Amino acid sequence: MNYSAIKYYDIANGTGVRTTLFVSGCRNHCEGCFQPETWDFCHGDPFDGEVQEKILESLKPEYIKGLTLLGGDPFEPENQEALVPFLKKVKERFPEKNIWAYTGYVLDKDLVGGGKCHTKDTEEMLRQIDVLVDGPFLMAQKDITLKFKGSANQRVIDVKYFLEQGNIVTLM
Repeated sequence: MNYSAIKYYDIANGTGVRTTLFVSGCRNHCEGCFQPETWDFCHGDPFDGEVQEKILESLKPEYIKGLTLLGGDPFEPENQEALVPFLKKVKERFPEKNIWAYTGYVLDKDLVGGGKCHTKDTEEMLRQIDVLVDGPFLMAQKDITLKFKGSANQRVIDVKYFLEQGNIVTLM
């Protein structure tokens, strides 16, 4: 897997101060995407052990609330496979930190069994994530007043509740 960028001290993509990883690769190609260069799976640099350690190191300060995954799309099958072991390391070292992820796919349609992005890694990846912002960015529903999402169709979901109860609860 490649990544496009890492933002340290990010306050726009989740609650509190965060480290944000922008992965490469996305098949959604949403009109108006703010980072179309990340659609290319080869864009950026390899997500290797050195990069992972740098991110883990950035999560050490108490004021850093967690990690956010953006893209591209972290839920592209290729990206899931690379991210699951890393997310496990994050949770193992920092159980008090939360993990947010953004995807253009829809949780209860595309990421469940039989969905177009469900893989052998999807359920484990979801178990590592606390909050998922799902759904494609829709230019016709763009709204810059929304918190943590770009268009009205997107949902900010409590993943733990979804996994336990099977129902979607939106947080905002």
